Amino acid sequence: MALFSRRKKSDSDDASVDRPDTTIEPGEQPVDPGGPSDAPADAAGHDAPAPAEAAPTVGISMSSFRGVGAAPVDPSAPPVAARPSARQPGEMVAPEAPETVPGLRDNVLLGNALAEITGQPEPAQLLNIARQLLQGHVFLRVKGDARALLAEGKDLPLAVANRGDEQLVLAYSSGTALRASVEVDGDRDTSAMGQPIMALLRHVLSGPYGGLVLDPASGDNRAVLPTALLERMLAEADPELRVKTALVESRTEETASTVVDAIVADAPLWIAVNQTEEGGPVGVAESRSAAGERFLEVFSHPLELLALGRGDQPLPIKKIQLAKALAADAGLTGILVDAAGPWIRLTRDELAPVIALANEEAPSA
Repeated sequence: MALFSRRKKSDSDDASVDRPDTTIEPGEQPVDPGGPSDAPADAAGHDAPAPAEAAPTVGISMSSFRGVGAAPVDPSAPPVAARPSARQPGEMVAPEAPETVPGLRDNVLLGNALAEITGQPEPAQLLNIARQLLQGHVFLRVKGDARALLAEGKDLPLAVANRGDEQLVLAYSSGTALRASVEVDGDRDTSAMGQPIMALLRHVLSGPYGGLVLDPASGDNRAVLPTALLERMLAEADPELRVKTALVESRTEETASTVVDAIVADAPLWIAVNQTEEGGPVGVAESRSAAGERFLEVFSHPLELLALGRGDQPLPIKKIQLAKALAADAGLTGILVDAAGPWIRLTRDELAPVIALANEEAPSA
C-alpha cells in the first residue's frame, strides 16, 4: 500500500519541462557504416520532435559502442567504445534482489549505481543513480510504528535531514542501508516501509522539501538529488513505469510481449540523435550485434540515454513514428530498449503489433 495519497493534479504536472542539457562535440558522432536512410534529413534539427503523422526522418548511424551483446573481434579484448567517457552497455538482466527486509526486495540496481561513487559524485553518476531510482521502489524510515500510525489514521513522520533552511527526505536502496542509519544515530524507534518511487517523487515535490538523500549513512556511496532533477524525472516518466518495470523483473517468455504491449499502449519512448556539425545531417543511434543485425536504440526515459554519457540528445518518438520507421526499413532487425541496462532486444516478429500500426491512419493533432 502506498503511504501517500495522490495529490490533486495541478497545472505544473502537465507542464513541459526542459530536458537536461547535453553537449554535442563536433566529430564525436560515429560514422554511418550503411549510409543515410532513404528518408531525407530532418530540416528542423535534432532537438525538435518529428510530426506525429510522420516516421522519423533522420539518417541511421551506429551508436558509440559495438552493440549490446556483441563480442569484440579479439575475444580477450574489452568492447570498444568510440567515446572513452561513455558508459559501457549494462547487463541484460537485473541481478537477483535479496530481501533484507522480509517481504520487500532491495533496489539492487539503485544500490549498485550508488556504489560507483568515490568521493564527489560526477554528474554522469548522478544521472545513472536517478535512472535506477526509477526502477520500482525505495525504503523509507518512519518514526514509531508505521502500521499502528496508519491504523490510527495519523500522518507518517518520515525521516528527514536538514541542509541549511532545506529539508531533504531520506530514502534507502535496501534494508541494510536503512539499518546503517539506525546504527549511526541509535534511534531504534523506527519502522522500515517500502514505497513506490512515483508516489515518493510526487510527495517530495508537493511538499516543502529540497530533494532526496539516498543511503545517507553509506559514506561516499550516498547521493543528494535536488527537486529540480526530481521534477524532470517525474515530468517525462511513464506514470506506470511499464517498460522499466518489465525489464527489471525476472525474464519470462512474456517479457517481450509485455514491453510490446506497453509500446502499443503509448508508453513514452525516446530515440538518441546527434549531429556531427552545425547544419550537418542528424543521425539516430543504432546498435549492431556481432552478426551484423541492426537494432534501433529506443529508451523508456531520457535519463536512460543521458546516463550513457555519449553526448546524444533525447528525442521523443510516438508509436506511429516507430511503426513507420520499422516498416520503411526492412534492414532493421528490431529495436534495442534501454541500452544502459537492464535491456532487451525486440525482433520484427515480436514487434509485429507495433509495425501493424504503420498501416493505420495517424490520429489528428
